Amino acid sequence: MTYTKHWNWLRSAAIVLAAALCVVPATQAAPAKERVNIIYKKGAQAKIMAAIARKNGRLIYEFPEVNAVTVELSRKAVRALKRNANVKFVEADTMQYAFALTDPSDGDPYFLGQAVPYGIPMVQADVLDDSTAGNTTLCIIDSGIDGTHPDHAGNILAGENLTTSGTWDSDESSHGTHVAGTIAAVNNPDVGVVGVLPNTNLNLYIAKVFDASGSTASSTVAKAMWGCWRRGGADVISMSLGGAGNSRLQQIVADFLYTRGVLLIAAAGNDGNSVISYPAGLDSVMSVAAIDENKAWANFSQFNETVEIAAPGVSVLSTVPVGSIVDYTATVDGTEYPALLMDGTPAATATSTLYDLGTGEAIDGAAAGQICLIQRGNISFADKVLACENSGGIGAIIYNNVPGSLSGTLGDVATTIPSVGVSDTDGALMLADVGTIATVDTLNGIVSDYDYDFFSGTSMATPHVSAVAALVWSHFPTCTNVEIRDALNATAEDLLTAGRDNFTGYGLVQALAAYDYLAENSCGL
Repeated sequence: MTYTKHWNWLRSAAIVLAAALCVVPATQAAPAKERVNIIYKKGAQAKIMAAIARKNGRLIYEFPEVNAVTVELSRKAVRALKRNANVKFVEADTMQYAFALTDPSDGDPYFLGQAVPYGIPMVQADVLDDSTAGNTTLCIIDSGIDGTHPDHAGNILAGENLTTSGTWDSDESSHGTHVAGTIAAVNNPDVGVVGVLPNTNLNLYIAKVFDASGSTASSTVAKAMWGCWRRGGADVISMSLGGAGNSRLQQIVADFLYTRGVLLIAAAGNDGNSVISYPAGLDSVMSVAAIDENKAWANFSQFNETVEIAAPGVSVLSTVPVGSIVDYTATVDGTEYPALLMDGTPAATATSTLYDLGTGEAIDGAAAGQICLIQRGNISFADKVLACENSGGIGAIIYNNVPGSLSGTLGDVATTIPSVGVSDTDGALMLADVGTIATVDTLNGIVSDYDYDFFSGTSMATPHVSAVAALVWSHFPTCTNVEIRDALNATAEDLLTAGRDNFTGYGLVQALAAYDYLAENSCGL
């Protein structure tokens, strides 16, 4: 059985660096290092490289075509380079982050026995064939792909690894494999799901920039963009990632590729506010918002003047690495119930009597030494778990207040007791058994043989748009990236106010409508 797991891969993160304090003579202290992007004047490459060498800098990336490098230097050296007459500007190399309801197939146009995620027909991918997909190459910049997954067997894959973790065809965080499944999960009998381009015709290039941490430097993403084009020959670049700061290096690379015919597409972000995330906020990049299966705007999706188009991004079913799903249970009075870990819970086991803590909005000393049963609602999951912990409880089970299983996150709140979520139905059954022995186990899960999961986020919406762009473009290979972009926007299904809006852009991307538009307007001919 698969349980819904909502992921917010693009939430804002605070990274705390702790250093041990020691007393040493000032002359022995190592100079602080900074990682920066340097854009230099045309023709000054040799002089800049010599200056970096004199300052004992460590070269990380070179971008000679756009007169840029990424280096690590002492703070003093960075200040000196900012004053160098051959330098146009120096910027910090900022961090970026990776931002998951189906019906059975009816056999047309897919083999029987597969699930067709709701987003596939919603973007009209089921009514536009992908027989010409070999005309295009789509590059996914993400956490890699599980090349052993049965729903990627037969896909045309190549790639590069810009991390120190595994290989480009391995995936330590599941994110990249999930994105790839929405794009190209294979149409094969009785296996899993289908993607927008399911018939193994599309050329896929995988640029791995994330390890298990789900974060990377903006320069690494820029280097991946470059590799997608230079080594991968990409027509479309899909980026389910972003960050709060606009890297000028990234902007220069994106603009350079856009003028050379590449269509770049990125996630708008998952903070549910009007902040612009990058690279989605760049003029040369399409910014993608998320909607749900009812075509309603997802309230986590960022909204602003750069949002250009929308696609399904709530509870999207797709592929995850083989063996990555671990099933957990909560046991009450001898009955095991399926449970989902609270994201951020410690790995531990707790057994005691079950205590009804209501909605967990107040400290209750009577819960001391017991397992807290808590109903969802009114306050955050983290506050509910803390209420149990501060009451002396040793474990928490939170049950849903609406139909369905419960997946939640504790965010950045540190807790010490194991906590899980269960469905509303199972919670009601547990409530009838308050006072009996219960166990919460977040340590000993069982690896599932079902290698698919539901993720949510603008990360999930982005591959729908990227795949539709590649699908439509493959039928009109002489069109330009600008013409494809204009066609997608002109034919998107309007969802909110007439015309473009800050929440869903021009609306829901539509493959067949864009195809018909281009057929009528004969672009590139």
